[in-house]
Amino acid sequence: MTATSLPFVSVVVPCLNEERYVASCLDSILATTYPSDRLEVLIVDGMSEDRTRPIVAAYAKRHRAVRLIDNSSHITPAGLNAGIRAARGDVIVRMDAHVVYPPDYIALSVAALEQTGADNVGPVIVTRPADGNAVARAIAVALSHPFGVGNSHFRIGSRERRWVDTVPFGCFHRRLFDQVGMFDEELPRNQDDEFNFRLAKHGARVLLEPRLVAYYYARGSIRQVARMWYQYGYFKPLVAKKVRRVMTLRQLVPACFVLGLVGTAALSPWLPVARVAFGALGLAYAALAVGCGLAAARKQGLACAFTLPFIFVTIHTSYGLGFLQGVAHHLLGLGRRPRDDATLALTR
Repeated sequence: MTATSLPFVSVVVPCLNEERYVASCLDSILATTYPSDRLEVLIVDGMSEDRTRPIVAAYAKRHRAVRLIDNSSHITPAGLNAGIRAARGDVIVRMDAHVVYPPDYIALSVAALEQTGADNVGPVIVTRPADGNAVARAIAVALSHPFGVGNSHFRIGSRERRWVDTVPFGCFHRRLFDQVGMFDEELPRNQDDEFNFRLAKHGARVLLEPRLVAYYYARGSIRQVARMWYQYGYFKPLVAKKVRRVMTLRQLVPACFVLGLVGTAALSPWLPVARVAFGALGLAYAALAVGCGLAAARKQGLACAFTLPFIFVTIHTSYGLGFLQGVAHHLLGLGRRPRDDATLALTR
């Protein structure tokens, strides 16, 4: 395929308060091997309060391909939809400001989209620590470990192409959105899951392409990880309500774990079998978490290995508690939303 016959590509990047990462993200996008005259980069900003907007504006002055678009709704799906509506491209490549991309990322995405018959093509995520301390390194390990995130192949890696239920940072033909609709703006989190399920209902297919690699910088503190995974859990029941099914069984595991611990602990004063179950469940989890930590010690060092079990606990309990509160609110109509959805961070 010649350069002039390549599709025009619109890269859409929703972001909010990403002054630390947005320049590196833009540098990696602009270093692409894809022809520059067949490319535009739309940074859709949720009205950032840090230096994100001036940084992007400076890039826009230097590079004709870069445009800054406002997202007054603040949340990710609204930013994606604003970018898609403003896009001139035949192909949309969704990217994230918390990520850097290899030079061949866009070219490989477009090639896979054109050659495989896929309707959405996404990458494997390689998770990098936010900095060099033990907590940040343990967070990065946990987010790419099967014990931490289950069998999510885009997080743990894959050696071969796979037809999957969802991918991050998708590459789509623009016409697809005319056929199936835009991203659901009721979902500040997990909008990819709902959108990809909607694709499947229309007979479309989602491809995980292992040659595509996105280098994602994880959150740097346990508090940030807890907040993010609570949000992921909280909106999963709303996705299930919208699509009328639980998409994967792994979504239920953290909530069942939390319910198991809380339930057996509550019944322990009255039922000896509950005390045994509580101890067995807790010890089994601790053994797995510590074992995974020790296995990571050779590559990551002892400080990271000792921290890793606490990161696993943070991910699983935060997600589980969020999921249970989401069930109470979205499915049972109990209680109030824990916070204003518009304040949820835009990036993964």
